[in-house]
Amino acid sequence: MILVTGATGKVGQEVVRQLSAAGSPARALVRDPARASHIRLPGVEIVVGDLGLPATLGPALDQVDRVFLCSSVDLDQVTLQGNLIEAAKRSGAQRIVKVSVAGGPDSGTQIGRWHWATEKQLEASGIAFTMLRPTLYMQQMLTYGPSIAATGAFSAPLGAGQVAAVDTRDVAAVAVCALTEDGHDSRIYDLTGPEALSFDSMADAISAAIGREVAYIHAPPDYVKKQMLAAGVPRWLAEDMLVLFASFREGYGAAVSDAVQRVTKQKPRTFQQFARDYANEFQKGRDG
Repeated sequence: MILVTGATGKVGQEVVRQLSAAGSPARALVRDPARASHIRLPGVEIVVGDLGLPATLGPALDQVDRVFLCSSVDLDQVTLQGNLIEAAKRSGAQRIVKVSVAGGPDSGTQIGRWHWATEKQLEASGIAFTMLRPTLYMQQMLTYGPSIAATGAFSAPLGAGQVAAVDTRDVAAVAVCALTEDGHDSRIYDLTGPEALSFDSMADAISAAIGREVAYIHAPPDYVKKQMLAAGVPRWLAEDMLVLFASFREGYGAAVSDAVQRVTKQKPRTFQQFARDYANEFQKGRDG
């Protein structure tokens, strides 16, 4: 049995869908079952639990031998994911596949340091592990959908930097391979799409997909920070995002990996494919 945490999130729901399609029994850990209607699929058991409530994790892990570990960003992320790792040790789980990021103890972002700390805890746990380190998710571009629908433009502090963004469906496909196949223990997979693109190029791809001109506008980091704070984004997260975009401007997100194709035996989706698949999402709210 495979336990999927973060089962209603961008990657987790794709892991659930692909496990169901493959006929692999899965258990989806959710905090609110009312939000799990889209993952009530053949072979999928919904179980209520919370990484912040360790007592709920034992029952969720009963008879589970493999775990997909992914959670939303949180100030308590290290504790939350650590709770799962400790519960998995107690239950006898044999393998954990964790979504992480490139980072280290000196990472410029708190998120990078948090993931590094959890990676070290997982490595020391004695449980077989696989680390997945995706770059920017293509699906993150959907956050610009309302702006694109309303104005035909979106803004971000990327400048002319390029990013080898990866589709969450491809990240999930790698995770499913690591969960269901042998040969992935102690591996770290850097996951990217097939090419690095600027946001100008991504805007062109979205334009072609929706049949309407879309423009990318570079926004100064200080302006973006004010906008994020006004929208209710926590200060620590806004600051981490600006550090991330600064690294992308300097070229640190442009490296292309062959890991998706090497693991899944399928070419990763291009941004053009992503834009076509999600064309309707980029037009929601548009008048007419």
